Amino acid sequence: MPAVDGASLHGDALRVLRSWTGPTPGQELLRARYVRHLEAHRDGVFRGSVPDHLTASTIVLSHDGASVLLTLHGKAKLWFQLGGHLEAGDTTLAGAAEREAREESGLPLAVDPVPVHLDEHVVPFCRPGTGDAARPVHHLDVRFVAVADAGAEPVVSDESLDVRWWALDALPNPDLTEPVALARDRGRAGCRSRLAGT
Repeated sequence: MPAVDGASLHGDALRVLRSWTGPTPGQELLRARYVRHLEAHRDGVFRGSVPDHLTASTIVLSHDGASVLLTLHGKAKLWFQLGGHLEAGDTTLAGAAEREAREESGLPLAVDPVPVHLDEHVVPFCRPGTGDAARPVHHLDVRFVAVADAGAEPVVSDESLDVRWWALDALPNPDLTEPVALARDRGRAGCRSRLAGT
């Protein structure tokens, strides 16, 4: 039975982020920031941790690596990768990202357990805390990669206005350029071999 107190998830997130090396100096700075956050906050993986908490998301590539699956976020009204908040039943960071991607797409996905990108962003529609935590809420997003099967047809969930494939050279949100490029560079073959344990 999964631990509901978050200890397993917190430990996994800390282990993953301590062992990962960011692909750029900026990503390394973010990685260190995430580790400090987790070291200081035992509840830092859950939305109750304000003003900062982790989220997990997945950049879903088409089987041929030519497209990426994005969701039109209901509150932000922007196209993003699939993902969201971690939940009490989650025991790993990659597992949380995979759960969110499956829920939002309806696709049977398997996430590469090694992060590909980190992104810290202000979330204007999340309510801040009080006192010292009264500053705007920040999502500390950890992004993973998954490759969809050929012919995969996503289904729009209650959490999205739309879900669709976008060509990598025609992304609707410029903020996705770096993470999608890193996901592409990881490569379909590399992702598949890691998932197969080879």
